[in-house]
Amino acid sequence: METAADLSFKPLTHFTEDEQMLRDAAAEFAKTAVLPLVHKMDEEAKLDPELVKQFFEMGLMGIEVPEKYQGGGGSFFMSILAIEEIAKVDASTSVFMDVQNTLVNNAFLNFADDYLKETYLPRLATDTVGAYALSEAGSGSDAFSLKTRAEKKGDEYILNGNKLWITNGNEADIFLVFANINPEAGYRGITGFVVERGFEGFSVGKKEDKLGIRASSTTELILEDCRVPAKNVIGEVGKGYKIAIETLNEGRIGIGAQMIGIAQGAFNAAVAYSKERKQFGKAISEFQGLQFQLAKMATEIEMARLLVYNAARLKMAGQPFLKEAAMCKYYASEVAERVSSQSIEVFGGYGFVKEYPVEKFFRDSKIGKIYEGTSNMQLQTIAKLILS
Repeated sequence: METAADLSFKPLTHFTEDEQMLRDAAAEFAKTAVLPLVHKMDEEAKLDPELVKQFFEMGLMGIEVPEKYQGGGGSFFMSILAIEEIAKVDASTSVFMDVQNTLVNNAFLNFADDYLKETYLPRLATDTVGAYALSEAGSGSDAFSLKTRAEKKGDEYILNGNKLWITNGNEADIFLVFANINPEAGYRGITGFVVERGFEGFSVGKKEDKLGIRASSTTELILEDCRVPAKNVIGEVGKGYKIAIETLNEGRIGIGAQMIGIAQGAFNAAVAYSKERKQFGKAISEFQGLQFQLAKMATEIEMARLLVYNAARLKMAGQPFLKEAAMCKYYASEVAERVSSQSIEVFGGYGFVKEYPVEKFFRDSKIGKIYEGTSNMQLQTIAKLILS
């Protein structure tokens, strides 16, 4: 009889040598390069331009891009680990690299033809920020009700419409834009286009002033007779919905990683403070009531981490992961909000002021229940799959 000792079982938290090296490098980069700028970037609501360059120099913007396209040649799981480590220090820079890796780069890797890969992936891996433009003012959870239109004219498409809530809008030069070429066909007319900032008729509009992830730019995109070469269609004409669905499924695992990073960052700060803060003659960490709170927080973070890692490993193994991606995104968002809120309480009055880090973790956590599919949409997906 075969026993467990005969099999090469590995826990979800076991990392390969390459995974561990990238995880350590991302953690060190977050500590030395990102941390000193966090407060300034949050106050100014803007990413530091030099830090953006450093993200590329570190190879964090093209982790999965093959080496032949000047990328890191890494794995999806490596991207997830890096996103988590950066989010432990700053969620704004974490989502900046998350969108690049799990949405933009993945869309090119999975759906672009050789021309688009050869033209854009080397840029995305080395020096050019990308953005993913699906949402509109009237199409959030109902993403396929988008109004942006594309009309074929000769060897070009003419795009008209507005996109809203676009992450990396200010920094990006390459945009994956979804528009409908045949509104009568409904979602079957949706098509993906690679649009460059310099294309005629394209401009970036208003930047939102947000509660959290303030340094991450969230903008409007304006397309007024925007001229896009026909060869810049990504995937098949009329199959943009497939790109959107499949890419966002992967992206939700990235958001899950961001949320466990936020939760862990807030928790780490709370634990450190609880050992320093003294009341009634001893550190507050010595009080059983607080110990139990910290134990519960640690357990919830670990549960969320295992959901995220499992979804990422399933995706890498080519196994179905839709339900698991929805679960990890939903639960990790809940945990991030709850743990960061409780961390503020550990700090007491100090937790409520900007001089200490936990109030920012709390503000940053809220978006997890909203972008790349609200919590209600994740629950709907989970319910549909378990009842089918």
